[in-house]
Amino acid sequence: MKFGKRLKQQIEQSLPEWRDKFLSYKELKKLVKLISTAATLGRSMEDGVAEAEFIYLLNHEIEKFNAFFMENEEDFIIRHKELQQKIEEVIDKWGPNGSQPSEMEYKRRWQRLEKSLSISMVKWSFS
Repeated sequence: MKFGKRLKQQIEQSLPEWRDKFLSYKELKKLVKLISTAATLGRSMEDGVAEAEFIYLLNHEIEKFNAFFMENEEDFIIRHKELQQKIEEVIDKWGPNGSQPSEMEYKRRWQRLEKSLSISMVKWSFS
């Protein structure tokens, strides 16, 4: 399967709010073909315009990726801290040496935390 088709398939399978965050592969590929064609035909003027458009689009894609990852990294750090606090709370309160030891409640709380963690992990996966 060609890369463009695999990327399109991956985009379709991704989370809806992430779809516009993927690389604009088709547009970049068109510009590369235009640059290549202009270079082989000896059209330096068209080649320069296509190169400038390519560089502009590539820089835009890099900025888009950077913004996306910075935002998600911040969300991940916040969620990670919240989960750490919840884990400590469960251990301190319901664990064997906690203030309200109860094996059944301890297991129930751990199951909730595991479920919360699983949901977080699914959100971060691409498939």
